[in-house]
Amino acid sequence: MSDAGTGYAQPSRPDMAISLVIPAWNEEAFLPKLLDTVEIAREKYRGGRESVEVIVADNASTDATAEIAQDRGCRVVHVAKRCIAAARNGGAAAARGGLLAFADADFEIHPETFNYIALVMATPGHVGGATGLLPARWSAGIAVTWCLVLPPLWLAGFDGGVWFCRRADFEAVGGFDERVFAGEDVRFLTALRRLGRKRRPRERLVTRFTARKLGLAPPLVINSCRKFDQRGDWHLLTHSLKGLFYLAFARRKADDLIRQYWYEDRNRP
Repeated sequence: MSDAGTGYAQPSRPDMAISLVIPAWNEEAFLPKLLDTVEIAREKYRGGRESVEVIVADNASTDATAEIAQDRGCRVVHVAKRCIAAARNGGAAAARGGLLAFADADFEIHPETFNYIALVMATPGHVGGATGLLPARWSAGIAVTWCLVLPPLWLAGFDGGVWFCRRADFEAVGGFDERVFAGEDVRFLTALRRLGRKRRPRERLVTRFTARKLGLAPPLVINSCRKFDQRGDWHLLTHSLKGLFYLAFARRKADDLIRQYWYEDRNRP
């Protein structure tokens, strides 16, 4: 993506310190690639490289995740409760920046990510937002899944990728809901949007689409396709149908399915 005409040349405010929180459980295979891209984005940040701190919330990993993060100069926060919402909250609690950003460990972020976040949050009328994302590869199954999952999210005014907001607003909405094991992102963004709507003038969430109205090209994240690599490119469609059936008729099985899918098969061959 070219930076020409995107608005990235605007000066960023020097006090826009950003804390990037990365929840991680057994991420030794993916974390180094993410951190490589984070370092590039830190170097390009007009607020200064040292104005971006990187926090890895180690969620009881049994591999070298914490060691890799420490060797790369990240702050490591150990979170014992095996729940991604708890990991996000644990990292945020240790953050020093006035702005919080959240990236999954299997992302590759855009070089202009931090400049984008600072510019959006320095522009009046925004309570937070997301950068948007793309899959690391395409196939028929991934494309169909993408078309079924992302458009409803966009229609609701949300987006994926790196989420960001002010730390004060994160605290005002209570962070991520640790009662759920998946979908904590949508709940958080819903609460953040509700907070913005209560303000006068109202503040909104920024997505890849509304960013263009600001003259900015969204710095889209590249999201790994590891679930598709592990389970097949069409698996999420059948998995989702099974989940919906369980939600309607066997809630305990639905909870078990969520835990197994998101928390127990990281090392699945």
